[in-house]
Amino acid sequence: MDTFNYDAPAELYPSRRYAKSARDQYRRFKTAAEAIQFIMEDVPGSWLIGSFLEVNERRFDGDAIRSLYEAAGYPLPRQKAAA
Repeated sequence: MDTFNYDAPAELYPSRRYAKSARDQYRRFKTAAEAIQFIMEDVPGSWLIGSFLEVNERRFDGDAIRSLYEAAGYPLPRQKAAA
């Protein structure tokens, strides 16, 4: 994957299938790294299916989000092994 700015602001759009409440359907994060950490560590893994992350007008699906989390350049400590 080409250079990715983990410090850029990000918007996370979880799949409507899993995010039932309005609070869970859209979240804005100060950094992309925080958004990635949230979806990888704080919600069930099934949420990756149908969810997407938007950073600098680029969209990343669940597989791309997982790749960004597993990348060597990911700046935050991982709380669990990536599934």
